[in-house]
Amino acid sequence: MMKFSELVQKLGPMAAQNSLSADTQFDPGIVGVAALEQATSGMLSFIEGSRFAKQLKQTQASALILPKQASLQAQAAERGIAWIATSQPRLLFAQAIALFYQPWQPAPEIHPTAVIHPSAQIGQDVFIGPHVVVQAAAKIGNGVCIHPHVVIYPETQIGDRTVLHANCVIHERTQIGADCVIHSGVVIGAEGFGFVPTTEGWFKMQQSGQAILEDKVEVGCNTTVDRPAVGETRIGWGTKIDNLVQIGHGCQIGRNCALAAQVALAGGVQIGNNVVLAGQVGVSNQIKIGDGVIASAKAGIISDVEPKMVVSGYPGIPHKTWLRAAILYSRLPEIYQTLRQLQRLR
Repeated sequence: MMKFSELVQKLGPMAAQNSLSADTQFDPGIVGVAALEQATSGMLSFIEGSRFAKQLKQTQASALILPKQASLQAQAAERGIAWIATSQPRLLFAQAIALFYQPWQPAPEIHPTAVIHPSAQIGQDVFIGPHVVVQAAAKIGNGVCIHPHVVIYPETQIGDRTVLHANCVIHERTQIGADCVIHSGVVIGAEGFGFVPTTEGWFKMQQSGQAILEDKVEVGCNTTVDRPAVGETRIGWGTKIDNLVQIGHGCQIGRNCALAAQVALAGGVQIGNNVVLAGQVGVSNQIKIGDGVIASAKAGIISDVEPKMVVSGYPGIPHKTWLRAAILYSRLPEIYQTLRQLQRLR
């Protein structure tokens, strides 16, 4: 347990420079963090905006991270809840979580059931769990953590401090950078879907390329990143990929992108930097998406998208146009009846 004032100090520069001062009238002991509606006495939670004012009236949290809105701050003070205000409540709350919780990190060791080829290179302070397979000429960096039943194919490179969770598979010649996280069930560098139609059926095009993940990439459970016939599939620095995402062969994804669950990219898609694709977005073959684009959930992108656009719907169109179209769609029965009446008057 720590006093709220102590917690604010430990949050560091963001709390000190970008936040308002915490109300010194209340300085409760904080034992953990929780969601607003689940918080109990001794817990820290956060609020992102005025739409959560009702929950603020009901929460049992002892302290809150608030946006810079005087009405919310006054409401918290009236309830005797300690607070600190910032322009980025979610980010500050994420930093607070890290003060109370760190992922389990096993001590360095190589489990006796692991199968490691003699030509594989293993760095220092590495954990290799039970039944891991590391094949020929693989290179494992320093501080890497490889959980049970991971399979690493030949000539793969894994960067320093990267974590490979249980049951993921890293195929031949794949390169994964430093400080990456690969979650359970992920398959990286498997064969892309390459078949050429002939009069005698489908001719298999061998996938001789490789998959490359730059530093600080995270890949969610059961996601697949395919390698191409030639060249590379590349995921840029800092990009975060959710569960159940399909990255087709030869895709190029820029830096600091975010792909939510069930996104699917066909082969050869090029995505710029800082792009956000919401859940179930689908992107057709060879499409180019510019920097800073946002695609809302279930958007179907079948043509190139200019930088900084927000697109929705299928086919993907500018979000404001889609909103107007959605309103009209709900009125189609009424519009149809009006049309029928006008036709009768002719």
